[in-house]
Amino acid sequence: MSIDSTWGSQKKIDGSKDGDKPLSTIEPGITAKRARGLDRAFEILDFLREQKSPMRPNEIAVQIGAPRSSVYELVNLLLRNEVLELAGADGRVFLGRKLFFLGAAYEEQFDFTRECEAALEMIARETRETAQFCMLDGNKYIVVRMKEGARPFRISSDVGQSVPIPWTASGRLLVAHMSDQEILDFIPPQDFKLPSGEWLAPESFIAEGRGAAVKGEFTFDSIVDSFTHCFAVPVIDAERRCVATLCLVAPREDGLANYRHYLSVLKKAAGELSGKPAVHD
Repeated sequence: MSIDSTWGSQKKIDGSKDGDKPLSTIEPGITAKRARGLDRAFEILDFLREQKSPMRPNEIAVQIGAPRSSVYELVNLLLRNEVLELAGADGRVFLGRKLFFLGAAYEEQFDFTRECEAALEMIARETRETAQFCMLDGNKYIVVRMKEGARPFRISSDVGQSVPIPWTASGRLLVAHMSDQEILDFIPPQDFKLPSGEWLAPESFIAEGRGAAVKGEFTFDSIVDSFTHCFAVPVIDAERRCVATLCLVAPREDGLANYRHYLSVLKKAAGELSGKPAVHD
């Protein structure tokens, strides 16, 4: 199977086996309760990932707007399974070692991960700029992998941090396969508010995405800061859909001076990654 929309997407699976009770026979109320519990557990994990620091269960409950009793119950369950760990004597918790082991097992199944690392190293070497591999995580943009450039100039960018899609060059490409209405339904309205406080018109964002899809690239002066220029090109699947991007973040003057060279390097690397096996059958 080629790299495709299964990356970062949600899929329903039939977990029943011979001898198991069919899912269809489980009482709807029990199924719904379990689903809510799972959703809340993942919400806790995602919240801690974004916070990047340990927190107390009551603080988590307040921040995510959940009942404290439910959060305490789920935190204790996650602690017992080492998905969370205690961090200090004051009851704070953070992501646990079990997640590291699960992540390591995941990476072992993906030769694509190593190819991605090699691509980023090549881009950073040939451009001396910071290279990134980016995807969608739900309705947000994240940097999945990053290789810093050799130049003294350092770009501050956190791997795994959720960023509103309209703030990014990659965002135009990552949603280009959607219809206009699907894009409007997918991106939260507040995400069109830029860091400057100004609002980006959704129709302008959509138009930029349509043009980016045709050209196979998108570049702009960063919306997040005032001194960088961002480049993004698509990594596509067998259905010609952009499922990831390769990006460069460069000082604005250098980005404009080396504009064609940087795009050429990115497109070469993206072409080699596109269609590579990324999911095992």
